[in-house]
Amino acid sequence: MNASDHSQNHETHHHGTVWPHFLTAVFWFTRAGGMAVETIAPDWEFDRFDDGSQKIHTEVQLKNYSKFLEEYTFQLRGIEEALDDSIGDVWDFTLDPIALKLLPYEQSSLLELIKTDNKVLNKVITVYAALCSEVKKLKYEAETKFYTGLLYYGEGVSDTSVVEGESQIQMGRFISFLQELSCFVSRCYEVVVNIVHQLAALYNSNKGATKIIESSGVHFQIVYEHLGELLVILLTLDEIMENHSTLKDHWKMYKRLLKSVHHNPGKFSIPEDKLKPFEKLLLKLEGQLLDGMILQACVEQRFDDPGEGVAVAKNSAFAEEFAFNIRTIFTNVESKIGEPSEIDQRDKYAGVCGLFVLHFHIFRSVDKKLYKALVDVCKKVPAVTLTANIIWFPDTFLIAKVPAAAKLMDKKSLQAIKAQRDTYLQQRAQTLTKDVQSYYVFVTSWMMKMESILSKDHKSDKLADDLNSRCNVFVQGILYAYSLSTIIKTTMNMYMLMQRPMTKTSVKALCRLVELLKAVEHTFHRRSMVVADSVSHITQQLQSQALNAISNAKKRVISDKKYSEQRLDVLSSLVLSENALSGPSTKERRLVVSLALCVGTQLKTFKDEELLPLQLVLKKLDLISELRERVKLQCDCSFLYWHRAVFPIYLDDVYDNAVDAARIHYMFSALRDSVPSMLHAKHMESCDQLLQSYDKEIMDVFNEHLLDKLCKEIEKDLRLSVHTHLKLDDRNPFKVGMKDLAHFFSLKPIRFFNRFIHIKAYVTHYLDKTFYNLTTVALHDWATYSEMRNLATQRYGLTMTEAHLPSQTLEQGLDVLEIMRNIHVFVSRYLYNLNNQIFIEKASNNKHLNTINIRHIANSIRTHGTGIMNTTVNFTYQFLRKKFYIFSQFMYDEHIKSRLIKDIRFFRETKDQSDQKYPFERAEKFNRGIRKLGITPDGQSYLDQFRQLISQIGNAMGYVRMIRSGGLHCCSSAIRFVPDLEDIVNFEELVKEEGLSEETQRAACVLDSVLGDLTSNSAEGTEYFKMLVAVFAPEFRSAKNMHLRNFYMIVPPLTVNFVEHSISCKEKLNKKNKSGAAFTDDGFAMGVAYILKLLDQYLEFDSLHWFQAVRDKYKKEMNAVVKEQNVQSASQDEKLLQTMNLTQKRLDIYLQEFELLHFSLSSARIFFRADKTAAEETQEKKDKEAAKEGGTSDGSTPTEPASK
Repeated sequence: MNASDHSQNHETHHHGTVWPHFLTAVFWFTRAGGMAVETIAPDWEFDRFDDGSQKIHTEVQLKNYSKFLEEYTFQLRGIEEALDDSIGDVWDFTLDPIALKLLPYEQSSLLELIKTDNKVLNKVITVYAALCSEVKKLKYEAETKFYTGLLYYGEGVSDTSVVEGESQIQMGRFISFLQELSCFVSRCYEVVVNIVHQLAALYNSNKGATKIIESSGVHFQIVYEHLGELLVILLTLDEIMENHSTLKDHWKMYKRLLKSVHHNPGKFSIPEDKLKPFEKLLLKLEGQLLDGMILQACVEQRFDDPGEGVAVAKNSAFAEEFAFNIRTIFTNVESKIGEPSEIDQRDKYAGVCGLFVLHFHIFRSVDKKLYKALVDVCKKVPAVTLTANIIWFPDTFLIAKVPAAAKLMDKKSLQAIKAQRDTYLQQRAQTLTKDVQSYYVFVTSWMMKMESILSKDHKSDKLADDLNSRCNVFVQGILYAYSLSTIIKTTMNMYMLMQRPMTKTSVKALCRLVELLKAVEHTFHRRSMVVADSVSHITQQLQSQALNAISNAKKRVISDKKYSEQRLDVLSSLVLSENALSGPSTKERRLVVSLALCVGTQLKTFKDEELLPLQLVLKKLDLISELRERVKLQCDCSFLYWHRAVFPIYLDDVYDNAVDAARIHYMFSALRDSVPSMLHAKHMESCDQLLQSYDKEIMDVFNEHLLDKLCKEIEKDLRLSVHTHLKLDDRNPFKVGMKDLAHFFSLKPIRFFNRFIHIKAYVTHYLDKTFYNLTTVALHDWATYSEMRNLATQRYGLTMTEAHLPSQTLEQGLDVLEIMRNIHVFVSRYLYNLNNQIFIEKASNNKHLNTINIRHIANSIRTHGTGIMNTTVNFTYQFLRKKFYIFSQFMYDEHIKSRLIKDIRFFRETKDQSDQKYPFERAEKFNRGIRKLGITPDGQSYLDQFRQLISQIGNAMGYVRMIRSGGLHCCSSAIRFVPDLEDIVNFEELVKEEGLSEETQRAACVLDSVLGDLTSNSAEGTEYFKMLVAVFAPEFRSAKNMHLRNFYMIVPPLTVNFVEHSISCKEKLNKKNKSGAAFTDDGFAMGVAYILKLLDQYLEFDSLHWFQAVRDKYKKEMNAVVKEQNVQSASQDEKLLQTMNLTQKRLDIYLQEFELLHFSLSSARIFFRADKTAAEETQEKKDKEAAKEGGTSDGSTPTEPASK
């Protein structure tokens, strides 16, 4: 019972863990089983025996448990795969929500780590370990906080927008930072002094002094290396200050500002008693930090302090030991520097130079041979990059700091070193492209090795070899990173410092190297999971190798029976290093090991063939334990901030070689590296301003040199491809070359700052925007742009958005909107044809005339919506008001009015004699009479102009008629999908019955209203003519406009004028010069019919029987001609006969024209219901209203016209 309880408990307990080891589970169960046996109740105790059931029970539980685990693992894997888009252990560099830190942290203090029975040795090791740790802390602080703070000072402010006083404000914000730096430097000085004292105490040449430990064979080289690192920090600060002109300029301005504050403290509300101390502080800061004396002041300190009781300068044993360590470190460095296997030798070399200067300043002696060797390294290494863009020339440093030795060097060799720098740059420029190619091969093959080595599972029998090979591959990666980083930094910084121009080829090559450097980092990052797994195994393996070597030595020491203190020290130190190695590989433990082995290697405890492998193992252990940190440090490209001028050139190169566009990810990753260091900038209100300016600068360059160019190029390509029929320019790829820009669209989004730049989306958006805007400007181009959209999808895989603009058909004609806005121009330039309902252009500069018909108008209405119809009619109404004003003035004119009144009186008097017909001669006489009143420069009489006015009014009415027909046409084509117009279902009700969502109900409601509009519009169409009559008629018929009543009498002369004009136009059709030719102008008939209706004068006009009179007149003349012909045919006079024929033809034509006009006018009158007079219409309306009672009148009436 109990056992199963336990197992159940256990199962619930393990739900929380993801991959519990099977072994622990087994262990658990055996324990659980055991407990079950022990906790059996006492009354069962007497017959307790083992029948094996217990064991069976446990096994069953175990099986169940292992089954549960398998299922659980399977489920988890399923969840993981579902959540992740890429299956596998590959990490993406840009998306890194979770970081993996491999660096082990030491939980126990140094005192706990360093525990042996040898108390004195404990103390010695503890002191040095504490000092070395302190140096590491100081170095970390300097690198993360002080270097970057100083370097970025003055950045992020554009030259154009600098306000007066801005620099002083920046310096004001920066003072506190300088004060912190001052404290930091003082701390460094103290640590240097302490290290020197602690070392001097160990090596005491004073015979009387007690020996702390036997130090003759003990060389704490590692302590000297740390001391060198500390000196390099001070040296770097000096170099940063030296090269920082902005900082110095601002400092001067700030001091000048203080002077003015001094003269007028009240104005700045600063108490005077605070100014003096502040000025003193500034002087101290300037002396300590800004004069380039940071390192100098350190080495010139008083190291001999009588109070301490430690002699330094006079301590010959210490001097010898110091020099010996410098030589040893230098020998190690020199053999490796400039070699492919170089790792941190350059930094150590800087440290050696620092130590040499310190040695010179303490002991005042110079090892000439060593000095020469130090200077000679400059031939191999022309310069060392200390940090970011700060480069350091060792030779100038050694000459300046150790002048005594410099005098001994011959001038020539010093000149040679300077010349060597120039030749180095020239060689670099030539070899860079070669370097790129060789490193390209190295790095890519290394990446393949990484992939292949990490994808294999460990084989249990070959575990050691496997780990060994992994270790070597990791180290190789660090080495490549180091050499790449050195080439890039040294070359770029030297070019910058020596102000030499760099060729484009070199720039491109350097950028390629930056990409390779980032590729190394990305490879480590992508395989973080596997690397993390391997690292812990490799460190264990290396630790065990080291432990084996040490235990062998320890056995040897123990087996030697001679006893001495020195031997005891060795033994204790070996035990100490064993203890330290037995834990995690933290930097404190590794430090303790190396310090302990400094003591443990004396007395030949190790054979030479043992010692070298041990040192190698410890070196590897250092590298592997700090693998992530080393990679990050070497691959850090924050120095690119100072060389960002290369970015435009790089982008042009990427654009030109689009094939490997994906490398742009690496460059952006490199540019991103400077962001963390910018966060330490102290001269702005907040570092965000600096980040924003950097962000903006990079993005502007990126847009200008890549994105915008790409957009334009793609657009141009699409345009040219769609317009190939125009033969624009030579696009033969064999002649002009071909660039496949589609590669850019397969790129993953690029991460920069807190945004992703997706090139494909950017270009798609640009094209969408351009095509949309250009289509709105010229709707008839919609087909071209949709073709370009399709091409973009096929050729570049861009998913374009449909514009959803109302498309225009190709036979659009003039747009309704255009006509509406310029209706006065339209009616004068176009002629109306009543029967075909089309407008034809009068004259055109082209070879063709534009026409406008119902289909054009319908298309236009479909584009703009039916709402435009009412607006058009309103515009027409405004136009008519103006025209009627002129019409009224003409009719009021004395010449016209008097003639018309005379004609009316004459007709009334003579109508009985003339058979109720108005005489043709009278009309002709009127026409001629008006010509005498004067004509315009182009030969038109007043009557001609009046006729044109009436034609324009008629054209406007024709246009209104066409709008109505177009509207009906449009509605009917839209409603053709509705099955039965009589019975349209209500969608909203149907949707409500089904209980669909609110959005669907709203949509159904909209559909219902649209269908309702369409049916009402298509059923009757608004009667615009009726409205336009109703709105003007009352005014026309009113008593104050009596002069308009004479209009019917001017119609006969107008028709005569019109027929003459019409015939002359038609005759011009056959001539070569066709200006003024026309075959239709029904606007006149429309105009006359409309105005007669407005004046209610159809009956008056009909009473003239004018067209009958015309017909009679021409018939009479034709009969006379025929008679004459019969008479003349006998006399055979050819010429006379020809004349007769021509006369007959002319009379025929005139008659035909008058007939045509008569028919047109009759047709036009039908629109205005000519069968009814105004009185009859009013009566009809009243009847209707009585019948309907409250029926609504049709159409929206335009506003009432102003009285004329």
